[in-house]
Amino acid sequence: MPPHFRTPPVFLLAAAIASGLTGCQSGSNEAQAQGQQQAPVVNVQQIVAQRVALDTELAGRTSAHTIAEVRPQVGGIIQKRLFEEGAEVKAGQPLYQIAPDSYRATYESAAANVVALRLKAQRYKELAASDAIGQQDYDDAAAALKQAEAALQTAKINLDYTHVYSPVAGRIGKSSVTVGALVTADQATALATVQQLDPIYVDVTRSSRELLELQNQLASGAIKAAGENAARVKLTLEDGSEYPQEGKLQFADVSVDTSTGSVTLRAIFRNPKHRLLPGMFVKARLIEGVNEQAILVQQNYVTHNAKGQATVMVVGKDGKAEEREVQTSRSVGNQWLVSAGLSPGDQLIISGLQYVQAGAAVQIAPAAAAASAPASN
Repeated sequence: MPPHFRTPPVFLLAAAIASGLTGCQSGSNEAQAQGQQQAPVVNVQQIVAQRVALDTELAGRTSAHTIAEVRPQVGGIIQKRLFEEGAEVKAGQPLYQIAPDSYRATYESAAANVVALRLKAQRYKELAASDAIGQQDYDDAAAALKQAEAALQTAKINLDYTHVYSPVAGRIGKSSVTVGALVTADQATALATVQQLDPIYVDVTRSSRELLELQNQLASGAIKAAGENAARVKLTLEDGSEYPQEGKLQFADVSVDTSTGSVTLRAIFRNPKHRLLPGMFVKARLIEGVNEQAILVQQNYVTHNAKGQATVMVVGKDGKAEEREVQTSRSVGNQWLVSAGLSPGDQLIISGLQYVQAGAAVQIAPAAAAASAPASN
């Protein structure tokens, strides 16, 4: 090469330095890009407070509104049964006929005695007025008449009791006696039982602790009474079907069962078609109140740490994943009601959790991607 084409050493050194600087800058950019790619992409859901009606599903059992056991008031032989087992009966409807002959004879004898004593008392009254007899004689005759009239009334009552009437309206069960059976007054065994099924009761139990928590939340204002809805109850039957009639909570028991620590709640339901029968197991859903600032989290977003504490993953203000302990007071459908640990505005990680570690930086997916991304845990 001719001498005038040779590159001076100083230029070669400058070129080498420039080339080295360019290589370092390129390596730094690649490392930075690689670091950004390593931060996992997650979808988040912003926590918002919302109005939620709180209800509780409790197991319960139906019971008749009125139960009347039919017993005879006088003794005797059952002469007739005047109803069909399992039928509807009215209040005052005759159910049995006890042989009335002896009671009729007693009544007629008492009636004849009253007639005789009434005539005697009338004569003695006239004689006493003319001083033909003493006043004491008349008083004795008048007292005897009153006793006879009382005996007549008793005989009439006993004669009427030979007809055994239904004390209430409702459905009558099977008869425990047949025609020809001997019954006695006020016997221990009922002749039959009449149950009023419309309306019908549903009794459920709730722990006294839960009842106290609800009362405290209502008193503090954390939960507001649901107004008219607070008294409404819905039923799910044993086959999973919904009972069409809504019921109303009638009362809560005034004492706690010492063996179970629970309080009985009673609801009343219309039962015109007698679909509900006494003794059936049902599930009752009671609307208790309204939480105006409820925070709900889907249940599959909540996990548990080694201590058994419920936790969720959120994106902190520094852009890093943060494991947050939460308190879940109850379930609302497929969500947990979070009473502590989350606040409105927190960003809850709802997908990409398998790639996230607490304290590590994360990238939040765009809103459109978050809306379309499937939830995962």
